[in-house]
Amino acid sequence: MSPTPNTTTTPPPDSGRPNYSQGVPAVAQASKILFYLAGAGRSQQTLTEICREVGIHKSKGYAILNTLMESALVVRSEGAKTYALGPGLLVLSRSVLDHSDLRGSVAPFLANLSRGTACTTLLGLVSAGRVLVVAKHEAETGMAVAIRVGHRYPLTWGAHGKAMVAFLEKEELRQVLAGEPLYFWGDPARGVEDPVALAAELEACREAGYATDLGGVQPGVSAASSPLFGSAARPIGAVMAVGTFAPECAVSVGQAVAGTARELSALLGPTLESLYGLQR
Repeated sequence: MSPTPNTTTTPPPDSGRPNYSQGVPAVAQASKILFYLAGAGRSQQTLTEICREVGIHKSKGYAILNTLMESALVVRSEGAKTYALGPGLLVLSRSVLDHSDLRGSVAPFLANLSRGTACTTLLGLVSAGRVLVVAKHEAETGMAVAIRVGHRYPLTWGAHGKAMVAFLEKEELRQVLAGEPLYFWGDPARGVEDPVALAAELEACREAGYATDLGGVQPGVSAASSPLFGSAARPIGAVMAVGTFAPECAVSVGQAVAGTARELSALLGPTLESLYGLQR
C-alpha cells in the first residue's frame, strides 16, 4: 500500500507578518477630515456635515474627531456642537516653516523688494481660510513692523485682502463679500462702508495688479500687496510691502510689489501649491 500523502500545506516563511506597505484607513480618514475642515466654506462644521463630505460613518467620524481633539488638531464648540481646526496645527505649520527651504528661496526676492521700496516685505500663504505669514524681510531703515513669521491674518485684511479677493471668481467673490466680518479696513465693525468704492478698488486692483492701504487699517502705516498665483488663475497667497511711504509713492511701491509677485508666481507658485496642499 502506498503511503498516505501528506496534504498539510506548509505556510510560507513570512506568513502572519504585518504588511507595512498597506495604508491605514483610519489615518487616511483623519487626513481627509483635516483637509476638509481646511477647505470648507465655514470654519465650523457639524459632525453630520463632516462625515457626509468625507464619506465615512458618523460613529467612525466621531471617534476620529475625538482622537484629533486629544492633540488639539481639532477643537469642538460645545454650544454649537461643531468642529474646527485646532491650535495644534500651528505648531506643525511653524515647524514646517522653520525646517523647509522656503525662506531661503523667497529671501532674495523679499530683500530686493525691501531695498527698492524701503518697506518691510512679507510673503503670506492662504491656510485654513486665513493668510499665514511664511517669510519676512525687515526694512533696513524706517518703521519696524511688528509682524512675525507665523502670524495669521483674516483673508480680507487690508491691502492683501483686497489684492486676493479682487482675483476670485465671481461666485466666490460674492460669498466672501456676503460673509461677516470683513476686514478690508481693519476694524470689522466698520463693515463695508461704501460698496461702490470697494468695487472700484477691486476693479483698479485687477487692472494694476496690486492693491494699497494708505493708513486705513492703521493710521500712519501704508501697505501695498499683490496676489501670488499657483498653477491656476486663483490666488494662493500675497506679497506685501508695509512701511510709511507717502500716497504719491503708492504707484511705484505697488508696481514693485506686483513685479515681485509675478516673479514668485512663475518660479515658486505651483511648487508652493503642491508642497503645502494649499486650500482655502
